[in-house]
Amino acid sequence: MDTKLTKLQKQAFVLDAHFDLLMDVQIKREKGRRKVIEQDYWQRFIDGGVSVVIAAIFVDSSFVPEMALKKALGQISALYDEVDESDDKIMICYSVDDMERAHRTGKIGFLLSIEGAEPIGEDIHLLRIFYELGVRNLGLVWSRRNQVGDGCHFQSVQEGKKGGITNLGIRMIKEAERLGMMIDVTHLNDEGFLDVMEVSENPIIASHSNVRAICPIMRNLTDEHIKAIALKKGVIGINASNMLVSSNDSNSNVERMADHVDYIVQLIGVQHVGIGLDLCDDFMKYVSSDDLANMPRIPFDVIKGHQQLPLFTEELYKRGYTAEDIDCILGDNFLNVFKKVI
Repeated sequence: MDTKLTKLQKQAFVLDAHFDLLMDVQIKREKGRRKVIEQDYWQRFIDGGVSVVIAAIFVDSSFVPEMALKKALGQISALYDEVDESDDKIMICYSVDDMERAHRTGKIGFLLSIEGAEPIGEDIHLLRIFYELGVRNLGLVWSRRNQVGDGCHFQSVQEGKKGGITNLGIRMIKEAERLGMMIDVTHLNDEGFLDVMEVSENPIIASHSNVRAICPIMRNLTDEHIKAIALKKGVIGINASNMLVSSNDSNSNVERMADHVDYIVQLIGVQHVGIGLDLCDDFMKYVSSDDLANMPRIPFDVIKGHQQLPLFTEELYKRGYTAEDIDCILGDNFLNVFKKVI
């Protein structure tokens, strides 16, 4: 990478809209580790120029539903402990001001997100508790059915009649927006996506989803989905998982990942594209055998860690994106949409 691009990468506000970090941190802390983020991840974030990470609270299917709340609270507690131990390097973000302060001071900021509403269960009042703990992004489902709606699977499964958002889900969306949480439509099936578009009054995001026209799996967004997100003044985070980047592993690379950016930009404009890398190589050891069985291919990351994010920036630059465009894609677009909601 030349000097100009290196400077751009270091000066840009870079926000990764989805990273399943907390499950790994919690498990390692339970085994006696401390300063996990500082020792295992911090340098990667620095090398990639990352300012803010939206850290997902994800509960593996083997703990759903009975242990979902306990696991979620344990992950949040683990992050708080990590910040106590490494407060010169990392911080929790509760607001846009906090995200901007993280960038300004050189700390890595973490904004909490729920990926799948299983920890909330049917007690909608728990949303307020999660909000007070710092959760500002609500992903209604993962790729499975829960009390609020149906997820989209990575391949066709025998599941009975699919549904959209339930009555509980409608009430949860309204309460989350009242509190100041962003609604995230990633992992929803097509029926649920359309329901959210009708119910939500605020901008929404798809934090880590790609283009179905390029990689035709249900987890990706159709042209109609992409246009609907633009009408909601939302942002789509480009995913770096091979399964969402390309239909075959040999073509799952940074260039193909950038094709998804091109497609969305040409369809709805550069102001609606961000990054939600969903890097999973470090976490595959935790994926249950049932969840692996529901995946058509073995997942791997097109970008091998946040330290390789400059390769993506370089590819965008080669394609003619301006420095301003790249700033928008790397983080400014997500920052701007969060300014409208949280």
